[in-house]
Amino acid sequence: MKLYKTFTSIIAFLLLTSCSVFEKNRSEQNELAYMKNIEDVAIEVSKKQYVNLLQPGDRLIILVSAQDQDVVKVFNQNYSATEQFRESSVPRGNIISNSQPINGPTYIIDGDGFIDFPVLGKIEAAGMSLDHLKQYITSSLKRYIKEPYVQARITNYRITVLGEVRNPGQFTIADGTATVLNAIGMAGDLTIYGKRDDILIVRNVNGLISKERIDLTDAGFIDSPYYFLKQGDIIYVTPNKTQERLAKRDPNSALYISIASIVVTIIALIVRK
Repeated sequence: MKLYKTFTSIIAFLLLTSCSVFEKNRSEQNELAYMKNIEDVAIEVSKKQYVNLLQPGDRLIILVSAQDQDVVKVFNQNYSATEQFRESSVPRGNIISNSQPINGPTYIIDGDGFIDFPVLGKIEAAGMSLDHLKQYITSSLKRYIKEPYVQARITNYRITVLGEVRNPGQFTIADGTATVLNAIGMAGDLTIYGKRDDILIVRNVNGLISKERIDLTDAGFIDSPYYFLKQGDIIYVTPNKTQERLAKRDPNSALYISIASIVVTIIALIVRK
């Protein structure tokens, strides 16, 4: 009987410990909800429009086509069948795509902001949006081609998402426009251990590193200049106190407690018989 009481006391202690940890974790997880004022956020996001501008170092695929394919050959020099990119739409791996690949010549915007386009010569692409560049090239080609059609994509527009997200990694975006929410969505959303009110964004602009922390629980974050991402941005989701505490102790402690509880229960039942 004495042994049974001892086992019963151990079980009670383990259960109380487990409940205490569970309640603490649950109370902290209740603080994890973000975009609490989702209606305000949705309205404001729908109003905002942003166009990302091309910059030196951007790598472009520009393909010219028309009914007469022989005429456009001269404008598609440096063509590489292995160089391709897909239009942006739905995440697939770490590249956002769901349509036919675009093959074509590649151009890198030089340090002065220019690309060297066949026949047309130097084009100052930096400072233009991708759509503006396509319109400019299309308009210029009308002197040489009847009804030219120009496709263009950025192939090296990448952002990196790290920290407490389900699928951290580097993501390539075809149309060159992404928001913090887009990036988090591509990374599979934050885990329950991510701090919604402490998202760090690191940005490199012409060699100058800047950092900004945004709070996803406040609709005001969409007014931040960091809401719309730029090429090379790094997003880091800070771990909350629960994750920090788990990292400091044995990550398998909860498992050990559960196993010990089961073993003690079995022994107690045997002794009682």
